[in-house]
Parts: sequence; C-alpha cells; structure tokens
Amino acid sequence: MAFFRSFFNSRRVPKVSPLRPGNLSPWIRLAGPVVVLLAAAIAVTPLLRHGPSCGHDFDFHLVSWFDCLNSWRHGILYPHWAPSANFGTGEPRFVFYPPLTWMLGAALGLILPWQFVPATLTFMLLAATGLATRALARQLLTDDAATLAGCAAVFSGYALFTAYERAAFGELAGGYWIPLLLLFALRERNPLGSIWHRALDGSAAPLALVLAGCWLSNLPLGVMACYLLTAAAVAAALLARSWAPMLRAALAASLGLGLTAVYLLPAVVGQRWIDLRQAIDDPGERIENSWLFARHADPALAEHDTVLLKASIIAASMIAVALGCLLVCWGRGKLLEARRWWIPLALIPLAVLFLQLPLSLPVWNLLPKLRFLQFPWRWLVVLEAPMALFFAAAVWPARRWLRVAVVTLCVAFFMAAMAFVAKDFYQACDDQDAVAPMVSVYRSGAGFAGASEYAPPGADNSLIATGLPTACLVTDPAMTLGVTPNGVEADNAIPAWSAAQHSCEATLNWQSDQPERKRMSALVPHAGFLILRLRGYPAWRVVVNGRPLASLPHRDDGLIAVPIPQGPVDLAVGWTTTPDVIAGRWLSALAVLLLTGLWLLERKLKKSCQPRLS
Repeated sequence: MAFFRSFFNSRRVPKVSPLRPGNLSPWIRLAGPVVVLLAAAIAVTPLLRHGPSCGHDFDFHLVSWFDCLNSWRHGILYPHWAPSANFGTGEPRFVFYPPLTWMLGAALGLILPWQFVPATLTFMLLAATGLATRALARQLLTDDAATLAGCAAVFSGYALFTAYERAAFGELAGGYWIPLLLLFALRERNPLGSIWHRALDGSAAPLALVLAGCWLSNLPLGVMACYLLTAAAVAAALLARSWAPMLRAALAASLGLGLTAVYLLPAVVGQRWIDLRQAIDDPGERIENSWLFARHADPALAEHDTVLLKASIIAASMIAVALGCLLVCWGRGKLLEARRWWIPLALIPLAVLFLQLPLSLPVWNLLPKLRFLQFPWRWLVVLEAPMALFFAAAVWPARRWLRVAVVTLCVAFFMAAMAFVAKDFYQACDDQDAVAPMVSVYRSGAGFAGASEYAPPGADNSLIATGLPTACLVTDPAMTLGVTPNGVEADNAIPAWSAAQHSCEATLNWQSDQPERKRMSALVPHAGFLILRLRGYPAWRVVVNGRPLASLPHRDDGLIAVPIPQGPVDLAVGWTTTPDVIAGRWLSALAVLLLTGLWLLERKLKKSCQPRLS
C-alpha cells in the first residue's frame, strides 16, 4: 500500500523554485519510474500473447538483426554488408541504415530466443519513451503528475501505431530522444551567469549525445531533431534575450554530428552509389500524397490511403488533445509561471499541425532534406512528449481524493487503447513472415527480398533470380539468369534459376565464404565471365590471380560479373575500407575528444558557479 500512497501523495513544489519538485524520499523517486515500466509492460501485452506484430518494417528489421549477429560471429564488429538481402546477393544496408536499433536487436538475439526479441526491444523503447518524457515533465510538474505524463507518452497513439502497425523500431526510438533533446535544449541552470556560463551549464555535452542518438537511430528522426533543436534554441534565445541557447545548440550540433561521422559520412558519400531516390519517388512515399485525411482515386494508392487514414486520425487526436489541454493550462495561468519552458513546447503542436496541411508544401520544398521524411505525419514523434506533458498538467488535480478518480479513468482509457491496438494496429504474421519460418529461411541461405533504394544505380531488384549458384560461368556477361514462372512476364513475378535452364556452363562455390570476405579457386576450361551471387558496390575489391580489377561489366540486375582467363583461377572478393570510412572514424574520434573536453569544462564551470562556504 505504501507504493500506491507514494504515487498519489504529491509533494508541493517549493516556492523558491517553481520548476523542481521538493526533496523526495528515495521510495517516491523509485515509484514513478516503476509505474512507467509497468505501463510499458502493459503496452506490449499483445506481443506477449500473440507474438510479434508483422508491421510494415518488421521483416526488414528482423533480417537486419540476423545479418548483424552473423557478422559479429565472423569477427566483424561494425558490419557494412547484409548478405541475405536480394535472395542472397546482398546489399550495403548497414552502410546507410543507422546502426543503433539493428545492433541492439542483434545483441538481444545473442541472449534471447528470436521469438522474444521484438517484444523485448519494443518494451525497452516504450519504457525509455516514458522515462524520458517523465524527466522532461519533472521540470514543470510534480513527481506524480510527471509520472502520468510518462505513462501518457507510452500509450500515445503514434507510439503504439509505430510499434504495432509499422514495427519501425528506429523511429520508435525517437520517443526517447526527442524529450531529452527538449530537456537539454531548454534547461538553464545558471540564468544569471555570463553567456558562456549560461551556454555551458552542463547541458551542451548531453545534448550532443542526444542529437547523435537521433541520427544513429533513424535518418528522418535525425533531420527532425536538427530542425527541432534549431527552433527550440531560437525560441529560448528570444525568451531569455540571450545568445546562450543558440550557442549551446550550435556547439552540441557540431559535436553530435561529429560523433556520428563514423556512420553518417560514409552514408552521405555513398549516396551516389545507390538509387536512394527510390525512397521518395514512389507515389505512396511523396509528401504531396500524404496530407491530413487525403484520398486518391488511383487504385495503386488504396493501401497507402488506408494507412494514411489511421495516421490522420491519430494526428488529429493528438493535436486536439495537446491544444485542448494547452488551453486549460493557459486558463489556469500555468503558461506564465515558466515561460521559457511552456512557450516553446506550446509552439510544437501548432507547427506539427501546419506541416500536415498542403499549405506547408513550400516549406517541405525549401528546407534541405525535409522531403526525405516521406510522410508529414512522422512529425508526430515530436508531439508525443509535449502532448503528454500538457495532458498531465491539465488533468492532474490538486486535491488528493480526486487523483484516485483521475488515475482510475486514465488506467481505463489506457486499457481500452490496448484493446483497440490489439484489434486494429496489431498485424498478424503470415505463415512465411513469422519469426520461426524466417529463421528457417535464413539458415537455408535462400535469402530475402531487398530494399530498392539500396540497389546500384541503373539496377533492378526485380531481375534478381532466386536459387542462384555461388558463381556461374558464362561467355556473355549480360546473360540472363533465371526466368519467371512458366516464362510469363508478370508484375511482382520473381525469376528463379535452376540448373535445368542451362544458363550456366558450369557452377562454382566459395572455398571461404564470410560476409565481407570470400575466396575460390578453380580450373576453368575456357576464358569467360563468372557471374557471382553478389551485388556490386564500389567498396568490393575483386582480385583475380593476384591482380585487382579496376572495372567490371555492367549488368541490369547489379550482380558482379568477373572476367577470368582460361586455366587456374584464384578469385578473391573483399570489403575494403574506403577513404570516407577512414575520414569518418577520425572525425568521430576527434569529436569524442572534444566532447570529453567539453564535459570537463562544464564541470569546472559548474563548480566555479557554486557559492563558497565561509
């Protein structure tokens, strides 16, 4: 009973500091986080009961975890190549997709059965969302009201939509990073100090880490985080009439991007080596087709419109709750108590609403990389924490006996939300998409479909045949391998290869086959070409009989075709460390050193600002 009393017994905020709760006992400090963890556990109950939700991105993430763990077992700590994509021919997925969630998923796969990894990762990300939102809310609310805000963030429509309907783990991590970004961007511990003391008050170093976390979790999240940080810093600077918030944001952004250089620089440089525009040129992934409650006559967009309707309902609901609760808080005079917190947070739902409407199109076209978000409703991840904070501030009563009623109603609403999620958001897996069959296919080496945006320029993923041999000896490097079923050209028909087609004069196998290093030796009856079961990418170094090959023939399916002489052939293919990777490592190492220096400087300035006892 003491645990529940600690949740309902609010401590008043001391008059000397309207932003911080009083000196809470250790038990009360523990109660809030435990409640948030319990909320996250309830939020994943459909996954525990029915298994993983096979949302839009589930297969992509699951296969990435498989490939990452396989690379680790071969001694590759930071893998670049995903061998199982494109039916075993691979793709440079790990060069371009941020590493945080696929490494975390692979790490969980080391210690847990694969069936439990999705639910565990979802729980971790939802719990982190709630705890980070609670940390932000505690700057303005009492401890128990902040706990309610954390629970509201866990059960916010967009967090559950991302977890179940989309299974987008990278974007789900944004629920954790965004509240921390707002916390460190708006916090001011030394309001009376010089501009440098105000900028370096212990927030710049963690803000740099948070921004790096955004980029290392999800690229659209990184873009949104940079724009959000800029807007928050400008608003805070105007309210404080000081350049300190902007100076802090600029310093944190520079170091944060530097920390991610080991990943981000190769990804930026390598864009010219893949067909990345396929990620935004598809009609279903264009900003113009995803405005709030948009509908389209094109049958090809029917599925897109179904998802857009769900996202639009969530967007309208979250914006309405945020603005309605904001008006309640304004009516109670709360916006005047801590303007430097309330006003920047109050601008977020208005900005998110504007970005959902067609009149915002010039902004999408003008701001760099903004169109790579693909869907305007992705900005809802930025709204989760402010909405939860406004909700808790509006409904949490001052009288203790009313809190029981509020918590009871909130619990009932959260339970109803989970029933709705289990019915409408949860995506039951097809027989071939369930975890166990996916593990079996992976172990068989058959591979899976790849992502079109990672294809080499001018190559077509749909031309890659299933069942390809390791190496196929041909005389024509443009030889077509595999045919569609019954030889009929049809949409979405996947070609298949078999020895009975006689498209290969001979087939060869690797003597050494690792994810990023392969080797074979053979006696070839005549000169020709070996078409490898391997997709081309400039980082591959192909060596024949000790001689590196500078150029290779082009194939429409993007496979590597290696010219070979008659007689003994020793073929080696290895992943090389390109100059952009080396530069990225040095930049990240330098950023780590600078961040360490910044942290030490902030500690020194903090001590110098503390009053000395006489």
